[in-house]
Amino acid sequence: MKKLLALLLAVVMCVGIFAGCGGAEPAATPAPAAEPAAEAEPAPEAEAVVTASEDTPLVVGYSPFNSKFSPFFSETAYDQDVWAITQVSLLTNDRTGAMILNGIEGETIDYNGTDYTYYGPADCVITENEDGTVFYDFKLRDDLVFSDGEPLTVDDVIFSMYVLCDPTYDGSSSLFAQPILGLEAYRSGVDTLLNLLYNAGRENTDFTYFDEATQTEFWSKYDAATTALAQEIVDYCVGAGYNEEGDITGAAANWGFTIPENGTIEDFAAALQEAYGADVAGMIGTEAAGSSVDDLFPDLGTYSGTGIETGESAPNIEGIQKIDDYNMRVVLTQVDATAIYQLAVSIAPMHYYGDPALYDYDNNSFGFPKGDLSLVRAKTTQPMGAGPYKFIKFENGVVNFEANDLYFKGAPKTKYVNYLQCTTDDDKLNGVVTGTVDITDPSYSTDTVEAIKAANGNEEVNGDVIVTDTVDNLGYGYIGMNSVALNVGGEPASDASKNLRRAFATIFCVYRDVAISSYYGERADVINYPISNTSWAAPRPADDGYQVAFSVDVEGNPIYTSTMTDEEKYAAALNAALGFFEAAGYTVEDGKLTAAPEGAALEYTFWIPADGSGDHPAFMIVNEAKNALATIGMNLTINDLTDSSLLWDALSAKEAPMWAAAWGATVDPDMTQIYFADVANGPMKDEPGKDPMGGPGQGGSNYQYCIADPELDQLIMDGRASTDQAYRKAVYKAALDIIIDWAVEVPTYQRQNAIIFSAERVDLDTVTPDITTFYPWLSEIENVALG
Repeated sequence: MKKLLALLLAVVMCVGIFAGCGGAEPAATPAPAAEPAAEAEPAPEAEAVVTASEDTPLVVGYSPFNSKFSPFFSETAYDQDVWAITQVSLLTNDRTGAMILNGIEGETIDYNGTDYTYYGPADCVITENEDGTVFYDFKLRDDLVFSDGEPLTVDDVIFSMYVLCDPTYDGSSSLFAQPILGLEAYRSGVDTLLNLLYNAGRENTDFTYFDEATQTEFWSKYDAATTALAQEIVDYCVGAGYNEEGDITGAAANWGFTIPENGTIEDFAAALQEAYGADVAGMIGTEAAGSSVDDLFPDLGTYSGTGIETGESAPNIEGIQKIDDYNMRVVLTQVDATAIYQLAVSIAPMHYYGDPALYDYDNNSFGFPKGDLSLVRAKTTQPMGAGPYKFIKFENGVVNFEANDLYFKGAPKTKYVNYLQCTTDDDKLNGVVTGTVDITDPSYSTDTVEAIKAANGNEEVNGDVIVTDTVDNLGYGYIGMNSVALNVGGEPASDASKNLRRAFATIFCVYRDVAISSYYGERADVINYPISNTSWAAPRPADDGYQVAFSVDVEGNPIYTSTMTDEEKYAAALNAALGFFEAAGYTVEDGKLTAAPEGAALEYTFWIPADGSGDHPAFMIVNEAKNALATIGMNLTINDLTDSSLLWDALSAKEAPMWAAAWGATVDPDMTQIYFADVANGPMKDEPGKDPMGGPGQGGSNYQYCIADPELDQLIMDGRASTDQAYRKAVYKAALDIIIDWAVEVPTYQRQNAIIFSAERVDLDTVTPDITTFYPWLSEIENVALG
């Protein structure tokens, strides 16, 4: 969860910078006849300019890197930006996020009254067939080369796809989840050494797939890692003042785990093991209080990255078909609207990340041993590709790049680029002011705005020192309510339970305007649906059925009128909330709640990671709601967290009834990850990180709300099964209405992000024009020059 938002954003940005299951399978689909190689139209080359010094680097300020600069295995947006400028993606996208399917000759598309032409490495023709299958036919330019001069061909694309579909692949791409013909058969019959060892158990005597020494060594390392993790958590809780020295049971409880009274570190480690099983990376990534996987289990990759054949497995992926050196086809067994983004893979050089001696398409060999990605992993810190820049080195907090003169859009204007690691947002901003940083992305807070104005000396964010460009953040802020932790009678889906949550939602909503304006000023807007305003699927005020969130009472009548003052709105909201509480089964006497129905309460806790000081966009909302609710007999306690990881643990354990956070979004509005419950295959046992009312196919974040609605599930699947945008928008509007009806999420704000440029050192006329959420300045870094 700590990494989820960054990862979701990173996945979208990689396509934006350089581009992103079914039923019975039909009989094998033959590949189409070979077509001539594409007659590539040369993309317009960047015009040469004279800079102050040819050797002066463009310096970009970044938050700390994690040194996983791999197009396959990066884990943060900052690491992704390192490899992204060394790569090209199979497809690219325009400023609205729409995919460019004619990249060879280019597509000219209007944005805000200006025509922009987008070029890419390939064309793509999509054909939906009568039998339900879908063909994606790709044609590559025939003049592409990698930065070392080696030709880029379909073999490199196929290699990259096979890496992402390998049974042992554990990176952030989900290409392996697409309904590609034959993919399931290819991935079956192979399991990782990690899974085999864990599932066999400590007392295993069957050494078919590994020997006894390997088993003994694994369990020793597994226990050592989990014990060290448990100790780290306890030390953190004691050091932060949450628990007294030796209070292991209390520290475990603060972290969302229950162990016996007077429990030991071993008891805590056992609880961690029970919750996560073989998912050691997930355990450490989610629960650690500072350490990484490499710190606690340094050779985990030896176990998780080793594939072992356990049964029959297809030798190839039938739906990934080579036609010739510059043409290929991918066959899907069904329509999936998200597929085009997943198929826009970064084209990694097979001769660098793999082994050309192991590539023989006709004999089912694809550049590496199936089930063994060690060749690929070995290059994690040293990216190479066909992008505008070549990675040189990373040392002393600086990533050094040199221009790739062989880049298909032309040699970049600036020969050298440095990514400078900055510890804080103040470092980023001060770097631009003092001249050590040319471009960076500080948090766009009130303090940052005031500092920019002061630097410019004109009370503006644009001046002679700094120029600021803002875009809507690819995500949104929200207040969440867990239906398992906040219901009546243990029935999360009942009308009474929904009315209980609607009561709180109504109060939260009425204070959104004043709170968001106070915190962000003009840098954020209040939103009324749980979806980012950056999405084409987001309802607009002019759309039929658009409604302000939680603005009707228990009878369905409007709570507010256009002539109401703010104070009148607050009073109307409180009265409406009282009506919802009464409908939920609360006893109301003289305008106050005097008794709660079974399973509900007169006191609840709101969790908010506001650094213990109220520093959070939603803090004023919650505080004003607390004061208002107190007047009618509902006590809302605010748990202001200094460590946000405590919130994620509480959500996993379903111990936080209400909280405030933000979602990251993707270019496609698919809702599976957050709202799909797989009700048809539920219920399942209650366990951390799972919706007990859902099934095993539920979205990875569904447990936060525990929304389980069969109609919503069907709408989500319907939305994925169509590429008709108008139809999908209507489907998603209906889905959003169901989410609002469950009252598990209160949409709060859409904020802006800022990129700041040194007006003194950057030639602003060369910076990417009309930067958007989906088309950042890095999209045309080859054009950026120093002044």
